[in-house]
Order: sequence, then C-alpha cells, then structure tokens
Amino acid sequence: MAVLIDPPSWPGHGRLWSHLVSDVSYAELHAFAARIGAPRRGFDRDHYDVPSELYAEAVRAGAEEVGSKELLRRLKAAGLRRPKRAANAD
Repeated sequence: MAVLIDPPSWPGHGRLWSHLVSDVSYAELHAFAARIGAPRRGFDRDHYDVPSELYAEAVRAGAEEVGSKELLRRLKAAGLRRPKRAANAD
C-alpha cells in the first residue's frame, strides 16, 4: 500500500517525466500529488505525469521508487489501471 514513482525517463515537451501512481486509491494519489506540488492537470486516467524536477520531492515525501514494469504490475494488481480505449476499427 503505497504511492509509487518510476524513474524520470519519459521524454515530452523538452523534459523527462515520471509516472506517479497509488496502489490504494485515486484519493490517496490526488492527496499525495497535491502535497508535492504536482498540478491536477498532470493527472492522466490513472497516474500523474511528474516532471523530473519533482522526482526527488516525491521520494522525500514517501513515494516508493520502482521500475516502470513494477509500477504497472502493481497498478494492475490493485485494480486501478485505466487503459486508453482502442480507436474504433471503422
């Protein structure tokens, strides 16, 4: 039962990004993100996109550092994964 963060290795908008998730609830995730100063607009379906500048703050605040595969495994195991919908094949 934790908030998890993967290494900042996802490029976008000239920065590197991490994913921040909870394996407990979205409420826990939103509260944690607010505590570290991650804006609500960074929430994407089931995770926050967190810029590398906030990575150390997230870890100091108690986020567990895990690899991307472990983060996804634990998010799925918690039943909190919300995958993108597939585009219609029309």
